Amino acid sequence: MFKQGSQLLLNWTGLFPVQGPSYEYAVLVTSLPEEVLTIAQLYRDRADMENNFDELKNQWGWGGFVTKDLARCEIAARHIALIYNWWSLFMHLADPSKRREAITSRPMLLGAVARKTTHAGQVSLIITPAHAQAGRIQEMLHRVSTFLTGLMVSAEQLTSAERWRRILSKIFEKELGGRPLCGPSLVLPSG
Repeated sequence: MFKQGSQLLLNWTGLFPVQGPSYEYAVLVTSLPEEVLTIAQLYRDRADMENNFDELKNQWGWGGFVTKDLARCEIAARHIALIYNWWSLFMHLADPSKRREAITSRPMLLGAVARKTTHAGQVSLIITPAHAQAGRIQEMLHRVSTFLTGLMVSAEQLTSAERWRRILSKIFEKELGGRPLCGPSLVLPSG
């Protein structure tokens, strides 16, 4: 044994002549009656939720404004949350296979040059990505373009609520198992 700081440590060198695989162990002490796999899933779900707040603070600047004017802080926080939500929904529509954080998705999709052209009453937007994953970006943006073009064909016959329902059904297609979102059973008066 030898002493490091205020702790006694065992000197294990020489006891194990063969170098085996290294393992990482975790000990969980809980009074919950659930099974181990259920508790592990609860822990992963909690970590996923904490990731959202970490992303809002560190990648979107939610914790980066300070003023004594509470109204301005609230307005800034609401704007950041709104933009974060819109970007997350757009990314889910562009790539439903996985959740993409802003730290990788913004440079990937916002680092492009776009050119708007008009010919015979048709407006086109040509986007040239300046990213190493140009093929993947093209695939993602093509998915969004195809969906929105198809929606535009039938959009005139749809109400605003029906358009949003189709957009959200497409965004959450994987989570909904391919089923479309149902409309609300209660219609609120406008005005």
